[in-house]
Formats: sequence, C-alpha cells, structure tokens
Amino acid sequence: MPDQPAVLIAAASGRALAQSARQGGYLPLVADFFADQDTAALAHDHVRIEDGLARGMDEDGLLAAFEALARSRRPIGAVCGTGFEDRPGLLARIGERWRLLGNDPQIVARVKDPRAFATLCRDCAIPHPETVASLPLDAAGWLAKRKGGAGGSHIARAIVQNPANDEFYFQRTTPGVPVSALFLADGRRAMTLGFSTQWASPTPRRPFRYGGAVRPAALAPALASTLADAVDRLLQAIPLVGLNSADFLVDGDEFRLLEINPRPGATLDVFAPAEGSLFALHVAACEGKLNSAPLRFEGACAAAIVYAERDIAAVPAVRWPDWTADRPHSGTAIKAGEPLCSVKSVAATAAAARAGADERLAMVLAMVLDWTHARMS
Repeated sequence: MPDQPAVLIAAASGRALAQSARQGGYLPLVADFFADQDTAALAHDHVRIEDGLARGMDEDGLLAAFEALARSRRPIGAVCGTGFEDRPGLLARIGERWRLLGNDPQIVARVKDPRAFATLCRDCAIPHPETVASLPLDAAGWLAKRKGGAGGSHIARAIVQNPANDEFYFQRTTPGVPVSALFLADGRRAMTLGFSTQWASPTPRRPFRYGGAVRPAALAPALASTLADAVDRLLQAIPLVGLNSADFLVDGDEFRLLEINPRPGATLDVFAPAEGSLFALHVAACEGKLNSAPLRFEGACAAAIVYAERDIAAVPAVRWPDWTADRPHSGTAIKAGEPLCSVKSVAATAAAARAGADERLAMVLAMVLDWTHARMS
C-alpha cells in the first residue's frame, strides 16, 4: 500500500479537519489551540499553539509549529481553517514555504474587507445589509462588528460610544434566520453541498456567540435554488477555491448575504457525507477538480458547542460519551465562557436532531456540576 500523503492543518480547533482528512486517506499534521484528546488521536503529529484563544493565530508560533510537524513527513500542502480570517499576511507567509490548499491570501483579504465585500455584493446584485465605517448618530438598529472576526463573539449591539477605527465596522440589523450554504469551488464554478441553520449561544457581553448548526435547513426548493444562484454569481466575480460557506439571513422569501467564510469551517461535522470525505473534495477542488456528483447525507444532523459556565480548575479523568467531540485532556484548566467540548446528534428530522443536541449539551453541563460537587465533598 503506498504511503498516505501528509498534509499540514491549522485551525482554532483542528479535530474536524483531521477527522475528515483521515477519512480521505491523508495523514493530518495538526496545529491548533486546544490539543484535545480526539484531535491528538486523529493526528499523525500535533503541536498546540499556546495562548491561542487569547492571541489568535500567532505568526511565529504557527510557522515554528509547521516546521516541527513537517520534519518527519513531506506534506503536500497546508489547509487552514478557522482563525485566519483577519490574517491574510500569515497565509502569505505559509504560502512562501508550503503549497496553500485553500484560497489565495488576496482573495481572503478581499472577501473579509467589509467595504470591498459590500461592493462585491452590489456588483453581483446580491442583497446585503447596509454597512458603514462610521456609526450614525442614532445607534439604534446597528451592530458593531470586528473586521475579520469569526464565531459571532466579535459582534455586539452598537452604542454611541463605539469609536470609528480600522478594527470595527457597523452594519444595520436585518431580520431573519441564520442559514449557511456550504459549497465547493474550483475558481470558476461553485457546487452548493447543502444548507444548515445556525443558532447563537448568547451571553450578556456576547449576544451573537456561535452555538451550533443543524442540517438540513428548512428552505423551500425555490429559495434554496435562489441562494445557490447567489453563490454561483459570486464565483463569476471572485475565484474562490475549495470548501467555503456563505452566511445568509433568511426572512420568508427574502434574504441578505452577511459574509463569505473562505475556508472549511464550523459545519464540517453536520455535513459529513455517508461516503467519502469533505477534506478530499476540498483538496481536489483546490486543484481544479470539482466533483459534479451530489453528496449523499443520511437523515439530519446537529452539532453544538458546550461552553463552560464557570471556571474549571482541572478537567477530571472521565469517560466522555461517544456523542461528544473536542474532548479536553484530564487536568486541562478551562475558564468560564471558553469551549469545553462539542456534542453531536443524528435524527430523522432537523427538529429532532436539534432537540437531541440541546439535550446532550445539558447532560454535559450537568456532568460538570457533578465534578464540582465531587471536588467539594
């Protein structure tokens, strides 16, 4: 049997990419913020990026991690997931050393620049919320967003005191349900794989923090076709490659495109196909080979992030349920508000899958309370 090709993977959490890479016949060499149990088990080799949650993708730390990971194998390239939206310069540095299996840094910079993206939507006749660099005198009905932010934690209700600077921009609030389209692209064409509905896990300071997603989204066929057509029009204007997602707000028959995420992202788990590997399809699409056969997904699937509700001084040695993922090692300290793990639920309908994910999330939080009581007794 020939050697499996090795590939470098970097993301805030690399587990889903590593899992899909394994399914596609690749050896994952992973750098991420958490070094969770299942990530380490899936990775051929792994390096944790220290203080990643606080500092983001540190250029020196990540490049050193990639150099260390590449010593034992000769990787065919690097796949970069969540964590690079505001770091096209880092993507460029990676591309100087390894082949980027993903979007060009200039493309990432363009789609994550609020003004350029608003212009792109206007030119493609795609509805997009009103977006401005300076907050109007009346802040009601406006959101403050950090440029290049991801996961919803960077979004807040705008207030008059919000300064106008290069780090933030402002967007008029728009009614609707968050719906995300996962699509493959080869630089010329797009193939929409499916739609998911997303929800928030709000806190007083982070009202739009990402909570989870469920597939399939409840969309009428005509509206689904309209959203897929919007993605197709974007590909005529900007040469995206690989796995990407388009985030919409859907209100009845109307929609607004909020943003493009130019990388594999949070919905990998809910779109795991019955056969094959999204990671393998991503690599092929980056090489100009767009799979034309529709993927088959079984039933409905939901995945949610469990955030710690209080500080956890040290995660105890426990047997995690099979339906959990991103499981921290025993002894890991987790601060209140940080991700603890994720849960997944498969069912016949989207409503049942979402209910199952909610129930399992509550079960994990109850388990954490048991840890607290055991430590105090």
